[in-house]
Amino acid sequence: MEQVSDVEIPLDRDVFLRTLVRELATSLESVIGLEEASGYVSLVGQAVGTQIDEMYLKALGADRLTGEQVAEALVDLKRRINGDFYVIEHDEKKIVLGNRVCPFAEKVVGRESMCMMTSNVFGTIAARNLGYARVELEETIARGGAGCRVVVHLVPDVDIETVSGREYFGDPAVAP
Repeated sequence: MEQVSDVEIPLDRDVFLRTLVRELATSLESVIGLEEASGYVSLVGQAVGTQIDEMYLKALGADRLTGEQVAEALVDLKRRINGDFYVIEHDEKKIVLGNRVCPFAEKVVGRESMCMMTSNVFGTIAARNLGYARVELEETIARGGAGCRVVVHLVPDVDIETVSGREYFGDPAVAP
């Protein structure tokens, strides 16, 4: 008789944690709806973004990241968690990022609220260092896209009512 510990099943810590996050998102979306679920995930994302920002600041011995360092940090942090983000465009007004692989892998498909982790981590890091960010998730794997396209706006729009995305605010002293 074969031992349970000898059978091949696709389960390790990474798969378990991605499945856990997906099922939490599924439960939230089905009980309270996509918008409210996204709000809950946003709270977690903000806390995670603050912690990750502190890691980069400490490692670089800096009080604040430059715009270039923010763009590099956003790509680097996703690389470290098995995403495949890259900079498409970067200037003083925005950072446009593409992505070929979601860190949540197949577990993200159909669970748009999980994308709030990306929005909030990116928005929190950009706003803490540059004063302001508005993150638009133009295309996502969760919504069925082949990849993601994320725009991090670094300058507030005059008419915020006509634009999409979530706004994040940092220290007013460094706001654009």
